[in-house]
Amino acid sequence: MFNWFHRKTKKADSEAVSEPTEQVTTPETETSSQETTQEDYLAWAKTAYKNIQQGQPSTETPPETTQEDVTPDIEPETLEVAEPVTETETEQVPAWMKKSDRLEALKETAMETATVEDTTPLTFDEEFVWSAKVLAAQGRAPDDVSQEEINWLKRLRQGLGKSRLGLVNQLKSIVGQGPLNEDAVMEIEALLLQADTGLEATDYIISTLQNKLLEEALPPEQALEYLKSILREILDRPLQKVVNPGFAPEKDVLNIWLLTGVNGAGKTTTIGKLSHLAQQSGYNCIIAAADTFRAAAVQQVQVWGERTNTPVIANPGKNTDPAAVVFDGISAAQARQADLLLVDTAGRLQNKKNLMAELAKIRRIIDKKAEKAQVESLLVLDATLGQNGLRQAQVFSEAANLSGVVLTKLDGSAKGGVALAVAKQLDLPIRFIGVGEGIEDLRPFSSYEFVEALLNE
Repeated sequence: MFNWFHRKTKKADSEAVSEPTEQVTTPETETSSQETTQEDYLAWAKTAYKNIQQGQPSTETPPETTQEDVTPDIEPETLEVAEPVTETETEQVPAWMKKSDRLEALKETAMETATVEDTTPLTFDEEFVWSAKVLAAQGRAPDDVSQEEINWLKRLRQGLGKSRLGLVNQLKSIVGQGPLNEDAVMEIEALLLQADTGLEATDYIISTLQNKLLEEALPPEQALEYLKSILREILDRPLQKVVNPGFAPEKDVLNIWLLTGVNGAGKTTTIGKLSHLAQQSGYNCIIAAADTFRAAAVQQVQVWGERTNTPVIANPGKNTDPAAVVFDGISAAQARQADLLLVDTAGRLQNKKNLMAELAKIRRIIDKKAEKAQVESLLVLDATLGQNGLRQAQVFSEAANLSGVVLTKLDGSAKGGVALAVAKQLDLPIRFIGVGEGIEDLRPFSSYEFVEALLNE
């Protein structure tokens, strides 16, 4: 089993930020060295492919975190919690709580999606070589690479394909001509703004790049590499002020993650995917369905609980106090010695005062019931909303003590630059990123992998 919260890397993100020029000049200073490097990467990829086929990486992962160990204890709990909603007669249930064909379709589609993803064959193609190159550049050894990582990097690159299309060649043609003149600045500015980068991040990128090009003329390849280092710096800067840069659930202590965000941002789906990620990484997880005001929210959470074999603590009553659900969730997590409690909170922006009061009450319950718990508050942000999503995020940032952002729906009409706007304008680290509807399409965020997927041919 592969633990996504503790991926092995030798190249620290802080090194990429503090010394960007060293990473720029090494692989592409001369044509001969570039050819040698490409040959090395290809050989590395072939070795990694052969090792994955032979099943070697699976023997290196922790043996105690197997799915067989998790499933038996969870299945009866999930069924027990789901019974009050599923067995209630429809005549006695309000219309907004009745089962809908849409929920049943979601459930069936979910199971079909999971089956397809589990049987995806490993192929040695261009995307495999690119994924291997990204891992090798982070200091990984070919015998320490899993198929899960390769598949994720492929999906990440495909998800950002719309943003990447045409962006690389246009940037190369502009930044490879020496210091930026007024026309070049306007072209880069237009490209970045079209990618939802935002004014603040765009101004910083242009000024930093211009200062570098005034010092020395760089060929297109090196100029693009320096541009990548600027983007990584923006994305990694919020991590400098946090205690837990890696953002992994701590062992031997209850971790409580509160997920907030406007309705429609993918909050419930994100909770389901996070529970799957935690279970697959060896953590015992429980979900508390505390979004008690949105119609069918509890039922949707329970669907994801069934998908991921995760117990769901819920109260099917109408307008139940969210803090009471959180209290029950903490009690269940403590009784079952769970590692992680995921809390689905209400996503309403109509009244900021009520939102703040609700979140404050939940916090008070946590402080009293689980004073030693490690609490994090994550904002789920729909990347397709662009700058409108950022304005909504600012309201939540003021109302909740946020510790990070989950960026979803980057595979749709979204532009990849919105990640830079989040880091620059909100000063919040991106913790997870979603690039699809599948259960495997949400993973911990890596600035290096994201920038490579965004600006690599």
